[in-house]
Amino acid sequence: MTIEWVCKHHSDLGKEQLYAILKLRAEVFVVEQQCVYQDIDGQDLEGDTSHLMGWDGERLVAYLRLLDPELQGGDVVIGRVVTAPEGRGQGLGHAMMEQALRQAEKRWPDMPIYLSAQAHLQGYYGRYGFVVAGEEYVEDGIPHIGMRRS
Repeated sequence: MTIEWVCKHHSDLGKEQLYAILKLRAEVFVVEQQCVYQDIDGQDLEGDTSHLMGWDGERLVAYLRLLDPELQGGDVVIGRVVTAPEGRGQGLGHAMMEQALRQAEKRWPDMPIYLSAQAHLQGYYGRYGFVVAGEEYVEDGIPHIGMRRS
């Protein structure tokens, strides 16, 4: 699998790219994880929000969004982190996190980065300098914990 990483400001997304993003998020978060929630939350096209996409040819296999810190209380917020089922177990998550941290630093130098992690992934994000910020909570039936990287 050869991945091409592309990070685009929301205003530069093509409709096909946006469609692929929403399709992958629904496939994993709504169908696979059986979470009925409003994935399209109004933040995808706000401010300086950017979208990091990992493409294997024409197929989107990895994705996350970087929310504008101006609209998020001063933190760059990483969210909607997802890997397609066929891309799992190949290190895509690690490659994507490295890309995300590079992009966040390039776009918003020296800004802290926040993410809401599934609680069992604390160690995973800890490898990238994230530390627990707050209490564990349940979202859509899944335990989560806030984590920040300064």
